[in-house]
Amino acid sequence: MGFLQAFLVATMVEAQVVNPFGNALIPDMIADASIQEINGVFYCYATTDGYGRGLDTSGPPVVWKSKDFVHWSFDGIYFPSAAKEKYWAPSKVIHANGKYYIYPTINGYMYPAVAEHPEGPFKLARGEDEFYEPYTSSTLLQTKDPEGIDAEVFVDDNKQAYVFWGRRHVAKLAKDMVTVDSIIRVIPTPRKEYSEGPIFFKRKGIYYYLYTIGGDEKYQYAYVMSRVSPLGPYECPEQDIVSTTNYERGVFGPGHGCVFNTDDEHFYFVYLEFGRRSTNRQTYVNRLEFNEDGTICPIELSLDGVGVLGKRKKEKKIKPDTVYASSTREALYIEPMKDDLCRRTEYFVPAFAVDRANGSRWMATAEDKGPWLIADLGTVRKIQRSEVYFVRPTAGHAYLLEGSSDGTVWQKCGGHGDIRIKSPHVDKLNKKYRFLRISILEGVAGIWEWDIY
Repeated sequence: MGFLQAFLVATMVEAQVVNPFGNALIPDMIADASIQEINGVFYCYATTDGYGRGLDTSGPPVVWKSKDFVHWSFDGIYFPSAAKEKYWAPSKVIHANGKYYIYPTINGYMYPAVAEHPEGPFKLARGEDEFYEPYTSSTLLQTKDPEGIDAEVFVDDNKQAYVFWGRRHVAKLAKDMVTVDSIIRVIPTPRKEYSEGPIFFKRKGIYYYLYTIGGDEKYQYAYVMSRVSPLGPYECPEQDIVSTTNYERGVFGPGHGCVFNTDDEHFYFVYLEFGRRSTNRQTYVNRLEFNEDGTICPIELSLDGVGVLGKRKKEKKIKPDTVYASSTREALYIEPMKDDLCRRTEYFVPAFAVDRANGSRWMATAEDKGPWLIADLGTVRKIQRSEVYFVRPTAGHAYLLEGSSDGTVWQKCGGHGDIRIKSPHVDKLNKKYRFLRISILEGVAGIWEWDIY
């Protein structure tokens, strides 16, 4: 498609589309997120979604990092030996014994892993760095539970560690952070549906246990609380549903996530959302509020995000006047799975690559053999830096970045020919251009966000 034709098509299409996915936290498809702040840096460990075969596969394990909770990045794989396994639902990292421990579900079973730093590289905490069949090796986090998935680890003020997992299970962890106490309890809850993705935290002397019920568009979180111990006894508040589908705000199926806090007063609820069905989800964050008696206020969920939570030096982003593309994928109607009211249509117009929303993206057509995206800044301007967040970054990309003053003569100013697994891909320009063009050489032909400084 030519330059002028691309401009006309983009202008006509973009005038009639909306982004139904709002301000996702991460410019990628992730689920089951565990978020925490360590030494002024936010770490997000999660399942990498969007690989197209549902629960039969996942993307590789990467950890997204941010200093301000708005601009996120990762560089490489933090658990190398698990890169080709089905890697789901990692816990938050736990600092103990001078090291960092994490508890992901790999091929359907919980494994403890350890590293010297929170960004890895991690390796199995005991045994060789291999993944065996269930219970044939001590490398597993032994729970004698054939459905032991979705570990959540909590360390109390007295340094006693507890591990929670699916179907409401809980047990103590030994000081080695690997051995599970032989006494395993099931937390009694008034709602008896299948449950996974446990969340556990403590606030002002009260222990909170959040558990999922349902799934897909019907995903919900309910909770019980204890004023005694992580092992109970538990009480159930009258209003025990924390999160549920909000049709008015377009939030469907809020499920497996976490709770984190930045201080004693500010708590945040993190959740995956139904998104594009199956394992094509994104993650969102809302404030978590409490009543005076310590009960949780039901959350009026939204896809707006919570904005800046940390510090970052102020830099001026340049918003292009217009964005053109070599092609634009046709709109995708997303069929509901269980709830006919949860309907969406996703558009892939070029403007979505510069809307700073993270929930929308530009995608080229499958037939496009030379996909490119052009940003027109309106006039020649000094450009310091380009940062591009490609679609499915955990599979890697190679690209060419070019600049032009007139849209005719182009000069290479960035990119790389080898495939690199990272996001964003950063190029320092310190040059004057009116136009910038990204040509995708390898990798999925799409861009979540393109930030120009």
